[in-house]
Amino acid sequence: MIARHESVTAGDGGPLRLPLHAVLGVCLLGAVLSACAAGSESEVAEPFDVLISGARIVDGAGNPWVRGDVGLRGDRIAAVGDLSGQPAARTIDAADRVVSPGFIDMMGQSSVVLVTDPPSAESKLRQGITTYLSGEGGSAAPQSDATQPEGPVVNGEELRWRTYAEYFAHVERIGIPINVVHDVGLTQVRRVVLGEEDVQPTPEQLEEMKALVRQAMEDGAVGTSTSLIYPPAVYATTEELVELTRVAGEYGGTYFTHMRNESHSVLEAIREAIEIGVRAGTPVHIYHLKAAGQENWPLMAEALALIDSARVAGIDVTADIYPYIRNGIGLGSFLHPRHYAGGTGPFLETLSDPAVRAELRREVETTSDWENWYRHVGMDWDRVLIVSAPDEVDERVINLSIAEAADILGTEEWDAFFDLVQAGGVSVNPQSMNEEQKWQALRAEFVMIDTDASPTNPATTASAHPRAFGAFPRVIAKYVREDGILSLEDAVRRMTSLAARRLGLADRGLIAPGMAADLVIFDPDEVRDVARFGDAMRYAEGMDFVFVNGVAVIDDGALTEAQPGRLLRRETGETP
Repeated sequence: MIARHESVTAGDGGPLRLPLHAVLGVCLLGAVLSACAAGSESEVAEPFDVLISGARIVDGAGNPWVRGDVGLRGDRIAAVGDLSGQPAARTIDAADRVVSPGFIDMMGQSSVVLVTDPPSAESKLRQGITTYLSGEGGSAAPQSDATQPEGPVVNGEELRWRTYAEYFAHVERIGIPINVVHDVGLTQVRRVVLGEEDVQPTPEQLEEMKALVRQAMEDGAVGTSTSLIYPPAVYATTEELVELTRVAGEYGGTYFTHMRNESHSVLEAIREAIEIGVRAGTPVHIYHLKAAGQENWPLMAEALALIDSARVAGIDVTADIYPYIRNGIGLGSFLHPRHYAGGTGPFLETLSDPAVRAELRREVETTSDWENWYRHVGMDWDRVLIVSAPDEVDERVINLSIAEAADILGTEEWDAFFDLVQAGGVSVNPQSMNEEQKWQALRAEFVMIDTDASPTNPATTASAHPRAFGAFPRVIAKYVREDGILSLEDAVRRMTSLAARRLGLADRGLIAPGMAADLVIFDPDEVRDVARFGDAMRYAEGMDFVFVNGVAVIDDGALTEAQPGRLLRRETGETP
């Protein structure tokens, strides 16, 4: 992380050099707001590009809000404090609304969709999200002829790439409205070198995999990521993950993980994640921490205590959640991952055999030596909501439970399940969690927020998990305003500075002079998520202004056509 400093006028008129975090603390003390605002004579005379006046400033650090103004020049915050009377090309009267740093989504899935389906970005922007981390187990790079036999077509041009450097060049040429950070998915690395099967790398193949991680880190990735419940990632050993993540550690990277288990073995999975980070020499970040399945709900408190004890011991471990009690998963994950060891395609073909279906049903109903999602929903197909399916599946099943879909399809529940799994690509939202574990997580100082969803366009997507449209406003509407679990200041801290520090973005996540002008203006009493299960394709409400790098992408409630987003690389947080 690069150290940044700003000048603040000392009491004797001379410059007092302070680190950025100290400047923030000083600037947000009411007694010296005018000092932070004033700067030099030339600064006072130079107009701001945008002046936000009369705001309640929630700084992102967790400090109590203060009333003041924020002046922007170019892509930076130029001044914070009492800026009344200073000239500006545009003045926005916040009218006592909150101005905060733009929100940071700790796991926002694909960035490719930003260039293939640009309107999809609105689903994040209307949540106040100005930056997101792309990647889970998969990632946009690396690619090979096998993993990318055809590239996406944008404006009549087929885009092809192998490395992040090549991919980033395409994205920057086309333009995006939101900032994106990338990790390198170890599932993707495995696919490029080993394919989809249950195989272990030879020493030579492991070196090839390490070289791909190294290339991604040199291109600007912020770390490695895993999604260890899905094939082929599930076949990776702890040793393999350590070796690959150690390469990221050489560059100051982080290990991000969807762990091997989020239910009955969640504590063992956390221990493995910590082991990988310690041995690889990297911080650890756990995606969407949960304890799925009613019998496992008490494990959430133990999971948080385990992470906290690691932090007390000096191990850098953090986590995030999404604010919903239904998760999102591929329907094929309801079957034991070992069945996919010979490849997904060959296994799905076997589902045409009634005897295979009968044996798989017996296994699902009677065993629990794996993350059995059928047990997690109380063995009730009414609690598994279908949200997406390939074109060959009857579209009437979207937003219905498996049980309801069986009626539509004119078949029995288990046959409906197997038919949908065999179709491939069916996503579901199982009801597997409870509100208490969300409250417990939000009381832990080290927990951030994610959507676990790609940018989503209602015009091109039939349905989605509501988190794609409402996760961040829901934190404010439900957990701040309704439940009182968090103060607004702490909620904003989790969604801004805490996330920025985890991603190594030294110039984002705080309101202070010199920081990037990613900002949101909103009335905390009016912000709300309106997306619901079964009716998810609805934009959040209440984010009146959203600025990305000093440019309004939501302007007085209206989406603009601006494309000020950037690909934020490791270390500097800026494009080279």
